[in-house]
Amino acid sequence: MSTPASGDAAGTGLCAEVKVAENNPDGGLQGLKVLVIDDSKTIRKTAETLLSKEGCEVVTAVDGFEALSKIADHKPDIIFVDIMMPRLDGYQTCAIIKRNPRFATVPVIMLSSKDGVFDKARGRMVGSEDYLTKPFTKEQLLRAVAQYQPHPAKLST
Repeated sequence: MSTPASGDAAGTGLCAEVKVAENNPDGGLQGLKVLVIDDSKTIRKTAETLLSKEGCEVVTAVDGFEALSKIADHKPDIIFVDIMMPRLDGYQTCAIIKRNPRFATVPVIMLSSKDGVFDKARGRMVGSEDYLTKPFTKEQLLRAVAQYQPHPAKLST
């Protein structure tokens, strides 16, 4: 296992520069609201640090129940949700989000340490747009945000 590069919060050693299309003259992912739902404090903090550095407004939740109230309050543009959580798992959380007409169009990206075809297919069945395997890299996280943000961004690495 390699050691983290200095200054790299996720320890990935990877850098990704996000350049936004002409419809967002501010550049970066400035002001994009992202909700990260994960029972792991490390994953929440890593995602929050990486996304905040890119100008995102990040809200975190430790489980699906907490997330449902935060979705209504903060109206995120993109949601990342862990699959394996206590009380309300990621599949259940995603299904509830997608059944609500106010939030049905908000992209949901599943997070999991499992990388099986069944897990990915089940995520699609409940309405998720994509799937990131943990541990994810800075590049993977930013690429997912850029791909699913309301005003598409261009990535160059």
